[in-house]
Amino acid sequence: MNRIAASSIFSFLVISVSCHTQVEKIVPERNNITLSVYASGKVVSKDQYEVKPNTAGYIREIHVSEGDLVQKGTVLFSLSNETTLLNEEIASLSRSFSERQNNLERLQELEVQIELAKSEMVHDSILVERQIRLRESGIGTDLELEQRLLSYAQRKTAYTGLKLKKETLDRELDHNENTAKKNLEKASALANDLEIKSNIDGKVYSLLKEKGELVNSQNALAIVGNSDEFLLELLVDEYDISQIQPGQEAKISLDSYQDQVFDARITKINPMMDSGNKSFLVEASFVTKPPTLYPNLTLEANIIIEVKENALLIPSSYIFQGNQVISAEGDTLQVTIGIKNYSETEIISGIDGTTELIKP
Repeated sequence: MNRIAASSIFSFLVISVSCHTQVEKIVPERNNITLSVYASGKVVSKDQYEVKPNTAGYIREIHVSEGDLVQKGTVLFSLSNETTLLNEEIASLSRSFSERQNNLERLQELEVQIELAKSEMVHDSILVERQIRLRESGIGTDLELEQRLLSYAQRKTAYTGLKLKKETLDRELDHNENTAKKNLEKASALANDLEIKSNIDGKVYSLLKEKGELVNSQNALAIVGNSDEFLLELLVDEYDISQIQPGQEAKISLDSYQDQVFDARITKINPMMDSGNKSFLVEASFVTKPPTLYPNLTLEANIIIEVKENALLIPSSYIFQGNQVISAEGDTLQVTIGIKNYSETEIISGIDGTTELIKP
């Protein structure tokens, strides 16, 4: 077969296919359109937190089981730490030794010495006055007067020194007693930390450690949360976060409740972006919720940004170059678009409800 014959056959096939191919045409339709932002996330219990110890130790006893309802202050775990208990005992002994009541003998002994020194000072003062009167009468010598004055000064110095000593002892006893008291409070607090209690009224959702394990303040022992109230933690991409505001509605789909959609409302936007996944944590609460919920149930959400009723819509796939469509006659038309989602686009102007369009 020569080149001319082959070309003729190819042209015939193209013409035949073109004549028999039906071009798909559509006209714009009026309907409601919703602009929404997608987010993934999970269900968490309100006030949910990880139970962590404030001190290190071995788990001596676990007082609860998974699923138990607990009240605030309920003991969840008991730890064992011999050093902490010994420090509390030592602090208690030190407190007893430092109490003022146990140092009364030192104070009483000093008070007796002060009274004696005061009496001796007063006695020497009387002798000085007597010696002065005798000297004025010409009796006695200057040396005897000087000796009396020197003895009085010594008694006065001794008396003053003992009073200062008592004031110093008072301050020392007060300081020792307060220090011992604080040390005991600190040691007791550490000992009390061996009893790990619930911070809320709620439910024990998970136990993460077993009896006998060594734990410290970095280890989570359990997960406790509210048993009646749940909230939603949604991850919103950084490109969409500027459109999210508290109060917006969201449609929630749960893997555990397939083919059902639940209403929720945005309650909080955490302002710090997670640099790892480039997303923001957004919290929402159920408006209508499933009958049964558990923490960490996975979900998908569509956060409603805008809803427009009776809008002129065409499939988004019929738009090219951002704002152009092709009419059934093959003309390229420029349009003004409004709300756009992954499947439909609102047309503001450029065509009307009678304009036939073909897919580009």
